[in-house]
Amino acid sequence: MGQFINYRTVLRRIEPERCLYLAVSEDTYESFFTLVFTQVAVEENQIKLIIYNPANEVIVEWKN
Repeated sequence: MGQFINYRTVLRRIEPERCLYLAVSEDTYESFFTLVFTQVAVEENQIKLIIYNPANEVIVEWKN
C-alpha cells in the first residue's frame, strides 16, 4: 500500500484527473485486506481496490 500511495501522490501532480486503483488477488484480499488495521488504512487513504482472480483472469470486485 505504501508504494501505491507514493505513486498516486506523484500521479496526482502529473495527471490529476486520473483515477488510480490498487489491484490485489482474491487470496491477498482475503488474508490481508480483511484485517481491521488494513481496512482502516484503506479507508483513511481512500484507496480504491480491484480484486481479481488470477487463475481465471477475471475481476471479481471493484471497491471504491
